[in-house]
Amino acid sequence: MFGDQRVDRELDGSAWLAAMLDVERALARAQARAGLVPPEAADAVAAACRPQLYDAAALGRQARDAANPVVPLVKALTAQVPRHAAAYVHFGATSQDVLDTAAMLVTRRALEPVQQELAAAADACAALAEAHRDTILAARTLLQHALPTTFGLKCAGWLVALDEARAGLAAVPLAVQLGGAAGTLAAFGPSGPTVVRLLAQELDLPEPTLPWHTDRVRIGQLAGALGVAAGVLGKVALDVVLLAQTEVAEVAEPADGGRGGSSAMPHKRNPVGAVRVLAGTRRVPALVATLLAAMAQEHERAAGAWQAEWETLTEALRLVGGAAATTRELLSGLQVDAGRMRRNLAASGDALMSESVAARLAPDLGRAEAQELVRAALAEGRPLRSLLEAHTTLNAEQMAAALDPAAYLGAAAELVDRALSAHRSRR
Repeated sequence: MFGDQRVDRELDGSAWLAAMLDVERALARAQARAGLVPPEAADAVAAACRPQLYDAAALGRQARDAANPVVPLVKALTAQVPRHAAAYVHFGATSQDVLDTAAMLVTRRALEPVQQELAAAADACAALAEAHRDTILAARTLLQHALPTTFGLKCAGWLVALDEARAGLAAVPLAVQLGGAAGTLAAFGPSGPTVVRLLAQELDLPEPTLPWHTDRVRIGQLAGALGVAAGVLGKVALDVVLLAQTEVAEVAEPADGGRGGSSAMPHKRNPVGAVRVLAGTRRVPALVATLLAAMAQEHERAAGAWQAEWETLTEALRLVGGAAATTRELLSGLQVDAGRMRRNLAASGDALMSESVAARLAPDLGRAEAQELVRAALAEGRPLRSLLEAHTTLNAEQMAAALDPAAYLGAAAELVDRALSAHRSRR
């Protein structure tokens, strides 16, 4: 309910198994290129790194005895290769090297569809912003009518946030992990740095400056970027939920195929896409907190904090991926009622133009007195036009502009254009 098929299949047990085997294969090939492993042994190891040869669930159960799944995987992998190659399986590496690098592969593979969904959601926002560049509605601050704005500007705000969240995920510095038992690369002798470089080439991942066994900056940055993306997606969903309330009814989600129906009330049309996004994204901050809390790790190898990362990271990726896909879906089919927006705006009467009127009165009366006069008129139910007539020399055209919501949109249209331009540049 909270995931996305394309993202989920990059995160399940089979995906993690495949990633770990990819690392073992790449390690053997890198060592062969460095002259540490006979080429025929590396070929034998590579041939045995086929996921269908292994039972991911069984490896998971066996992992309990070693506190990580790499130990049983290496045992199973060794049993699959000829005797002459057995000594070169997992040669010089430690379990964390394999699992951390696999986590980088899993993350990269999962983030690809996540990024695509975020980009598509942003495209949908751009289309809405362009179509409703001049569609007026009431801005709401503290859930109360504030000033006139445009629905295009609201969508432009979503657009910029989605683009920035996507850029944040793209900037996370993924890298291979290879340090050996204590992060010194001792088992490789003078060839250690060369093996790291070649492993990075094999997996098309960046080469780190140092092994990062207990330097969890990458995981922390990834957690933060996922948390930001979740927050952005949650904000869009929350706005949609509020705009779709019966009393507001300015937008509605698609209702095809009975979507949004109630088990008890036939008349209901619930914003179920936004609800799913909110339910999923509200779980992400706790996962981010866990990943950040796990950054403090003991000496050269963690006793529990590292192990706390795997399922936490997987779930955060899954929830953000699902929220991104659902947001793209609901924005692509969002139904906008411009007439309802205009009627809701008119419900506030003169109050929505209080700032405009006070600004017209201020040159002669001073800002404080002008605002006080406006407050008093609104409290007494007097039209603000009467204040303008009594205290200014505005002509009819100026008077109409002071009370017209469409004339008090500031730079809204220009800001929409800026957001659209920035989006086109990013894309």
